[in-house]
Amino acid sequence: MKETRKEKEKTVLVCYSNRRDRKNYHSENSLEELKFLAETAGAEVVKTFYQENDVYDARYMIGKGKAEEVSAYADENKISLVIFENELAYTQLRNLEQKIKCKILDKSNLILDIFASNARTAQAKLQVELAQLEYTLPRLTRQWTHLSKQLGGIGTKGPGETQIETDRRMIGKRISLLKEKLLKVDEQRKTQSGERKNFFRISLVGYTNAGKSTLLNTLTNAGVYVENKLFATLDTSTKTLKLNISEKGKKVTKFPKKVLISDTVGFIKNLPHDLIESFKSTLSEVIESDLLLHVIDVSNSNFPEQIEVVRNTLEEIGAKDKTVINVFNKSDMLENASFISHLKSEYKDSVFISAEKGLNINALLEKIKKELTKGNTERTLKLKADDHKKVSMIYKLAEVSKVKYLKNSIKVTFKTNDKNYSFLEKIV
Repeated sequence: MKETRKEKEKTVLVCYSNRRDRKNYHSENSLEELKFLAETAGAEVVKTFYQENDVYDARYMIGKGKAEEVSAYADENKISLVIFENELAYTQLRNLEQKIKCKILDKSNLILDIFASNARTAQAKLQVELAQLEYTLPRLTRQWTHLSKQLGGIGTKGPGETQIETDRRMIGKRISLLKEKLLKVDEQRKTQSGERKNFFRISLVGYTNAGKSTLLNTLTNAGVYVENKLFATLDTSTKTLKLNISEKGKKVTKFPKKVLISDTVGFIKNLPHDLIESFKSTLSEVIESDLLLHVIDVSNSNFPEQIEVVRNTLEEIGAKDKTVINVFNKSDMLENASFISHLKSEYKDSVFISAEKGLNINALLEKIKKELTKGNTERTLKLKADDHKKVSMIYKLAEVSKVKYLKNSIKVTFKTNDKNYSFLEKIV
């Protein structure tokens, strides 16, 4: 049976920017990102409108005149969907739908839709559904305007409110159930996390589509799904990183300690707060990591703003004080040598790579190894002669330099940091 191809929705994008309000100021670059998001969701973008002024319109956001301009274009060109960069209040959403007479979404709604399409695991599906319901709940009013149109005037208030309240109760119960399920998932994750606490843990963080999954594949041969789309990866993927660093083609003795590296969901400007909240159990991998690799798409002209977005999101989830290595990815696409030199001086201790082509990966591994060994000092522990399990644990968590076999004991000399030594001292 021949598969019918779904026709793309003809879409118009709209961005409002207030020059006086930094929080609500958006450059035209915002429309480029919104276009990429819309295309990721399967839309066909045919027109963009950018409105910049000093006056905020509480009814239409973009003003009545601009709303009428968008409406005329949508009607003339058979547009079925209009997407706003800005988050819309339910009254603005209702007014715009009445004026433009087609489906209206804002960026938050669009992102939630993409997350819903890309959710693969049970946990991701629960998290996305929770975020969608929490986003929908305060916007229920607009969905019942048809009641006043049908019945009109007196007698409409009761049925309308009854239906809305019924829906609110149903959604409220579903939200509570989802939160309970996610709590159980979080408990399971904490158990797994407890088993990993003796390993050095690294998380890949960064703006969406910066190349985190590609880097994970390059470092570990993980075979993680990679596509040139926003939010292609939602689920955390954790792999073992082997620090076999080669110099001029010669393999050096591998670093003895086991290292785990995790790919995490990408960030984006104005990522809906409900999504951040519902994905906190996934993002806790970032909070519990010893080191963050901030992957930056240096080929994107807007990367300085993307760096700021990632830093702000890390602060919001409680990970702002983590040790971070800036990893400028796609550096093979830069031709200006002086620009690279400038970036190296501005972002100290950063590394420039191409995850796709495997360029300068050894330099990144060296930096990781440097962080692993930071603060390492030589220690000595004495164990019972037959305590091979504890000797094995020392080999896993430290760099053993000397083992001396005595009559009834084993004396092990090694280098490690205070955290690992404290753990080893307890078990010995």
